Amino acid sequence: MTSQAAYAAEQAVGHQKENMQQDVSNYEEFGGRQETMKALVWQGKQRVEVVDTPQPRILEDRDVILRVTGTTVCGSDLHLLHGTVIQMKKGDILGHEFCGIADQVGPGVKTIQVGKRYVAAFQITCGECFYCKQKLSSQCEKTNSNTTAKAMYGSQSAAFFGYSHFTGGFAGGQAEYVRVPIGDVNLLEIPDDMPDEKALYLSDVLPTAYNAVQDTAVYPGDEVAIFGAGPIGQMAGVFAAGEGARRVVFVDAEPRLSALARRWPAEHQGKLALVDYKTLGFGATAEETVVSRLKALCNAGRGPDVAIECAAGEYAKGWMHWLEMSLGAETDTSEILNEMIEGVRNYGRCGVTGVYVGYTNHFNVGSLMQRGIRLIGNGQAPVMKYWEELRDKIQRGDLDPMQMVSHRFRLEDIDKVYYKFDNKEDNIQKVFIETKFSFPQAEGTPELTKL
Repeated sequence: MTSQAAYAAEQAVGHQKENMQQDVSNYEEFGGRQETMKALVWQGKQRVEVVDTPQPRILEDRDVILRVTGTTVCGSDLHLLHGTVIQMKKGDILGHEFCGIADQVGPGVKTIQVGKRYVAAFQITCGECFYCKQKLSSQCEKTNSNTTAKAMYGSQSAAFFGYSHFTGGFAGGQAEYVRVPIGDVNLLEIPDDMPDEKALYLSDVLPTAYNAVQDTAVYPGDEVAIFGAGPIGQMAGVFAAGEGARRVVFVDAEPRLSALARRWPAEHQGKLALVDYKTLGFGATAEETVVSRLKALCNAGRGPDVAIECAAGEYAKGWMHWLEMSLGAETDTSEILNEMIEGVRNYGRCGVTGVYVGYTNHFNVGSLMQRGIRLIGNGQAPVMKYWEELRDKIQRGDLDPMQMVSHRFRLEDIDKVYYKFDNKEDNIQKVFIETKFSFPQAEGTPELTKL
């Protein structure tokens, strides 16, 4: 048993007694004092802030209150910071990746035990609908009742923690406590011999990267282009190499490419290639572009077999898309999608994992049709389809999440982390955010950086 698991077990009885008292005294409606916690909240476009806010309480029979011992910042959180995801409200608690100790459980909870450690899936699922029964948990039919999502997409997908009212309006886990609905379904127990620093990333980034590779389909001998060298792109590349890809080409810019190269597994070093898009031209008149560079690098001029998009649709390179997005004429640029479609070989496969919100213009549907390109929306990754498999890989030593983790910060500084991450400062890749409930730093993980 790790020190983390032992500590959690020792604390369980004391916290259970405290919780019995809190059930009747924490909240103003019962005449008691409102307990507060620290949490990161959205205050408007380009503004997030750590505040004191009321602690969550059990609302439904199957709720679990998790005492957060680890959380992180995701690249998709930056879309909230930028205001590109609709239906954010001032004061919304952010964060969809977190782990912790079960602090309270509702009367209908059967498998979650107070005092044990768990990691949450970023999506909230019912466990009973058509999609949940197939472990396609991100498409749960019951947890997100948002009518706008249904109108835009044809049907809604699952609710998410801390990711706007468009995805259900549930409070997130960049906080000291979080309410987890249907806890029996949405929490995975962390093995005693696995520290939080490794288990945390089962919540999103590892299943998302793995799903991108599995869903798009990478076969032995394939040459693969990854657009975006952030944590998800990095791990998608690692998983692609693990599936037998002959070459993995990352398309991004410095200093991120050099930072990724330093973290790239030694056993796959000969497969790595880097393309800095900022050193290349853009548009029909440019002599050398991302597309032409990919053709030159892969399959004797034909281009890669597979391209996987791990960036997002909000980052325009050309003035036309920048203007159209500014005016609301489109929500997402099609520039990376077109580079993938034009860059892969005929009958190549393109997977889209980066966040795209709505509609795009100038999409090269002609190349898609004429050259037989498979365009695959990977969807929000169905975490529960993969998280036990990935947990077991970590436990066996076959997968090391720490290769993408660059920093450790405190929850009190997480607002500053957002801005540093957004500005690509200090080579920040994936981070571990500790709370006052966190365990001592696990061996081999980054030291705490105080801001």
